[in-house]
Amino acid sequence: MTRRARREAEEQQAQALRAHVLRAQGARTPRPEVRRPQVQPAQASQPVATRSATSFDQVVTGAITRPTRPTSSVPAGQRFVSRAAVIGTLAAATIAAPFVQGTAESGESPFDVEAPHTGPNVLDLVTQPVERPKTSAAVVRAEAITRPESAAASRSLDRSPLPDCDVSAPVEGTNGALADHSLCELWQAGEYLRPDAAMSLSALNEAFRASFGREMCLVASYRDLNTQYEIKAARGYFAASPGTSMHGWGLAIDLCSKETGDSEVFSWLWANAPSYGWQNPAWAQLGGSKYEPWHWEFVSGVAEKGEWDG
Repeated sequence: MTRRARREAEEQQAQALRAHVLRAQGARTPRPEVRRPQVQPAQASQPVATRSATSFDQVVTGAITRPTRPTSSVPAGQRFVSRAAVIGTLAAATIAAPFVQGTAESGESPFDVEAPHTGPNVLDLVTQPVERPKTSAAVVRAEAITRPESAAASRSLDRSPLPDCDVSAPVEGTNGALADHSLCELWQAGEYLRPDAAMSLSALNEAFRASFGREMCLVASYRDLNTQYEIKAARGYFAASPGTSMHGWGLAIDLCSKETGDSEVFSWLWANAPSYGWQNPAWAQLGGSKYEPWHWEFVSGVAEKGEWDG
């Protein structure tokens, strides 16, 4: 469309809109002006369509329309290509230049994927032995000064939670009638277990004391045959038949209610006791044949009897 035709179309649209407004105000619609094919006067600074549109805008809105920005004579596609070329040039100068400079200094391409691997691989790191640094002579000398031989001897005794318990002693006797040398007294007076079970439980108690600042509380441990009969008479179904209880073999304990009733303590025991060989058997857990969260057994000893139900 030529400029002249566009101007005529704009003038006709302005006249039609002005006629619509005047009609709404109750005025008679003026006849559309017929544009004669003549040359516009040279002294006219603005086209007729622009003046008509401006006066009409003043009537409707009371404001003067801003002059339109001059359109560029360069096509939009060419302007986009020019801007893309400028941006690409700047990116090449700011990003690619440091790589090129580093390559020029080292003589190697930063994108060279065929370069041989250097350094240890994962297998070397895993299998390589770790060498510990040597202890300083000053530290060794200070150790000898601050820790005399008597302290070292007492420390060696402290390593055993039950110094008087002989783990190598033979386990002799029957259920509920074990020999005296086949039992070791625990930290709680009057409570006994088989030597290996006693040693493991005492080690667990040391870890318990380090975590909670007190000893682990026990209700029962080894039970002789007479005690088993008494428990059976008192508890009925919830007690094992005399002569078959793991308490009679010195391989089971019953915890106090303050251990099983405290969620923090019980969670700690559940997570740590198996590391010391002690567990709450499956039959005594929730959903088992009897729910006894206080009953814990020495796994290796019970498995040796062929009675472990994990």
